[in-house]
Amino acid sequence: MNIKTKHILEKQHYKVKGDSAVQICTWAKKALRNEGFCYKQKFYGIKSHQCVQMSPCVMICQNLCLHCWRPIELNEGMTMKNAEKPEKIIQNCLEMHKKLLSGFGGSKKANLKKWKESQQPKHFAISLSGEPTLYPYLGELIEELRKRKMTSFLVTNGLSPQILEKLQKNNQLPTQLYLSVNAPNKKLFNKITRSKLKNAWQLYMKTIKLFSKLKTRRVLRLTLIKDLNMKDINDYAKLIGLAKPDFVEVKAFMSVGFARQRIAYEKMPRHPEIREFSKKLASFTGLKILDEKKESRVVVLGKSKKEMKIKGI
Repeated sequence: MNIKTKHILEKQHYKVKGDSAVQICTWAKKALRNEGFCYKQKFYGIKSHQCVQMSPCVMICQNLCLHCWRPIELNEGMTMKNAEKPEKIIQNCLEMHKKLLSGFGGSKKANLKKWKESQQPKHFAISLSGEPTLYPYLGELIEELRKRKMTSFLVTNGLSPQILEKLQKNNQLPTQLYLSVNAPNKKLFNKITRSKLKNAWQLYMKTIKLFSKLKTRRVLRLTLIKDLNMKDINDYAKLIGLAKPDFVEVKAFMSVGFARQRIAYEKMPRHPEIREFSKKLASFTGLKILDEKKESRVVVLGKSKKEMKIKGI
């Protein structure tokens, strides 16, 4: 990574070391101050203060999505050279995570019990910056986290179906797999993702069709932008019908980070708009609204609330 990119990321409160990066999310900080927690805790049981938000391949991605809050204009290609091994990345991330949280240990506003627990993370959210399926040792990384009794959430843009097939074959799928759904059809997909790959939509549709066969918890995450992709509900329903996910998250685009330079603040849907869209989507798909978190402007759909919480955490 070049020095300019690293400097920009560090100004955004990232910690960067080698190929990997960590950032403490807003909800982890709030959780340490007893001010709330992430919707992933409410929906699935993942404790915000024990979650490491990280990436094994910072600024490596095939897309330049309009709504991405990362500095995608500084993306460094689609391949990694001399990628670090999983053990080193995990160790680096744990060290950086602890350093970023060190100040909470002496804060009067922080819950000291939670802070001590935060020093022993239980979960890796592999979603911070870059497309993780481009990291060549992704399966081994997930396997190593599993050995350490840690859960993992992996977020993918869906342009590497062959990697997901490999993870399935090698029993290396994450605890929960997210597929980003930024558009309901090819025209909007190309407009929003601005992919560097000419066959991006074809690859994405291959992943959509593969999704139902993957033996792990599977979630489609819709990121909605007002006046852009909050239409064509029938097309969204068709994608959901093909993918057959366990859950569908309907979430508002948030005007934060570098996304503010590309999309106006007014394009953030309000929570009532997200809920109304979710109701219509539920009627098209036969799914139910299972839960919501107003502060995060997110609704989760599925068949049953019984399976939402992850067992054994």
